Amino acid sequence: MRRAVCPGSFDPITNGHLDIIARASRLYDQVYVAVMINKSKQGLFAVDERIALIEEVTAGFGNVVVESFHGLLVDFCKQRDIPAIVKGLRAVSDFDYELQMAQMNNGLSGVETLFVPTNPTYSFLSSSLVKEVAQWGGDVSHLVPEPVLTALRAKLDRS
Repeated sequence: MRRAVCPGSFDPITNGHLDIIARASRLYDQVYVAVMINKSKQGLFAVDERIALIEEVTAGFGNVVVESFHGLLVDFCKQRDIPAIVKGLRAVSDFDYELQMAQMNNGLSGVETLFVPTNPTYSFLSSSLVKEVAQWGGDVSHLVPEPVLTALRAKLDRS
């Protein structure tokens, strides 16, 4: 079985993330979405909320498993026998950082990283930008899946 992982914080998952996951799910038999836990950062959505949203919006793919992780991504990969990391690249600036990470991950464990160019429609998109625009009342309905939009609005209405 060919396995890959798409890692990230996904706070929240965007249409750009979903595009990369969908493309990976067509290339691999099983795709893990690894939701990073960073105890030093407070996200808008709790990790369990992110997992639930990702599970909901990827349910139609049929081969996506969503789990959280903390620590080294290569350890996550080793524990699940995952030989490949799939990362989306939005711009050349992403490449510099991601190449360093890919080389480190490969050096630590032999895990390969595959870079997928982002769909130009989503080349500017980030979770941080979505949250900021939504917080100020901007329309992000075209940037996130409907369940995420609903959860985002509910979360921001409470704050």
